[in-house]
Amino acid sequence: MSPLTRKITYAVTFESLGILLASGLLLVLSDAPADQTLLLSVISATVALIWNVAFNALFEYWEARQPVKGRPLTLRALHAVLFEAGLTVTMVPFMAWWLDVTLCQALQYEFALILMFLTYTYAFTWAFDRLFGLPQSAR
Repeated sequence: MSPLTRKITYAVTFESLGILLASGLLLVLSDAPADQTLLLSVISATVALIWNVAFNALFEYWEARQPVKGRPLTLRALHAVLFEAGLTVTMVPFMAWWLDVTLCQALQYEFALILMFLTYTYAFTWAFDRLFGLPQSAR
């Protein structure tokens, strides 16, 4: 599989399954109907994609101006925390409004989604690599 085809296959499959999993989790956690949680999951995935592009552009702009180069574990952790914090600040109020719940309930849902996506990302990436083989960069 070419690198571009692999990336597209990964992204489309990951997001599609992620939307279904997130929708199912929100369905279990909230009293909202399935169509409402599915649409919220699609909106969340779209916002996450847009935030990913914007956040990484800003992060790389900042990173390029730093005197010390490289990405040690601490910088990677900071990147992940800041990304999730920005997404949480954006999505929690929207989720509270969309599901007609309190901000505290929406924050709990968001926290559950973050934990689910951490587990899902690890499992999906492992399964994808087993099914399609490692990318060239990892061989």
